[in-house]
This record gives sequence, C-alpha cells and structure tokens, in this order.
Amino acid sequence: MKQKLIILLFLLSFPSALYVFLSVGKTNFIHLSYVGERELAPNGKDTIYHTVAPFSFTNQDGKILTDKDYEGKIYVVDYFFTTCKTICPKMTTELIRVQDKFAYTKGLIQILSHTVDPENDSVSVLKSYADMVHANTETWNFVTGDKKQLYDMARNSYLLNAMEGDGGSDDFIHSELFVLVDKEKHIRGIYDGTNIKAVNNLIDDIKVLTAEYMIKEKKNNKVRSAAE
Repeated sequence: MKQKLIILLFLLSFPSALYVFLSVGKTNFIHLSYVGERELAPNGKDTIYHTVAPFSFTNQDGKILTDKDYEGKIYVVDYFFTTCKTICPKMTTELIRVQDKFAYTKGLIQILSHTVDPENDSVSVLKSYADMVHANTETWNFVTGDKKQLYDMARNSYLLNAMEGDGGSDDFIHSELFVLVDKEKHIRGIYDGTNIKAVNNLIDDIKVLTAEYMIKEKKNNKVRSAAE
C-alpha cells in the first residue's frame, strides 16, 4: 500500500510521467502524426518527413537566435504583431497558458513568436511586449528580422499560409495558427491559437510527444545496456 502511494505521488508530481503511465501499454502507445509532404529515402525503406529549414532571427534581447538554439527542444511557433487588436491578444493569452503549463520542464518546451511586422516591431518593441505579457524569456522568445525570411519560414517551413508572396511591402500574413515542432524539426501538429479546445489539444499533444521521447530514451538505454 505504501509503495502504491509513493508511485501515485510521483506521477502526480511529474505530469509527463503521468501521461506516459496513462498512454503506454504492452502493445499500445499514442503516437503523433507528421504534418507536410513526405518522400521515400534513397534506401527505399525509410520515410523523409518535412523539416523546418535553418533560420536566423533577432530576439527581444537583441540576441541572434538560430535553429541551433532549438536542438533537442520541442517548440511551439506562432506569427503575430504587437499592434494587432483582433486575434493576437487571444493567441498571446493561450500561449501564456502553454508557457505556464510546461514551466516544470525547465526549458524542454519552448515558444517562438515571430513578428509579421518587422518594420514596426523592433527589438525594443518586442522587449516591451514580452514584459507586458509576463513572458518567461528563458523559454519564450519574440523574434524579428528580414521580412522575406520571416515570411518564407511561415509559408515553406511552418506551412502557415498557402498563398504565395514575395515578402514585399504589400505582402502580409495574419495567421491564428500555432505549430508544434519536435526535436528533429518535424511538424507534429497545427492548431487554432484562438480556440481554447484546440489549444487544449496542443497541450495534450505536447504531453504525448514528451512521452514519446521518454519511451525512445528508455528503449535506447536498454539497447546500450545490452551491448555493454
């Protein structure tokens, strides 16, 4: 009885562990699908999934952030602008919820918010916005940069907008979508960031993805132990 109580307290203390416990059985494991086009690898067996391209942007602290900063991380992407009065405040509210929900992961789960209005959303403006929404900038970055690169990433990497554009002055992306990216830079889900139920699904999927990696690591440890 005492042992069962200790196990229950452990599971309740670590939400990802609880999700593994509930999601994994002898023959069953919830597995997230991949989003985007895929192709067969040259070996004719493996599948090559859509992958987010390398990037380089400047965050709210004036630091250059690249895709290298997100290696080994699970992250949520959105596109917004600080003067937006329609969908962006709702999206920010939901991202605050995501941030707070996964604070216990100590940086494993990240948020990356891109401005669609780099002409106005300077580093200092993004810094003020981050402070205003009480973002933990250890895990949530707001980035600006070259408009064409920002828009190319939205369209071609994060699959947020199917409409063609050149990143010029008349080009504008206004998307309510959140994108879930795994550690290998594959897209594992796209969600309506203005919809509470959709963001609940995102939160659940992050837990599933976290559990997925925990199971992989456990299997890899067993293989390494057997080989030693």
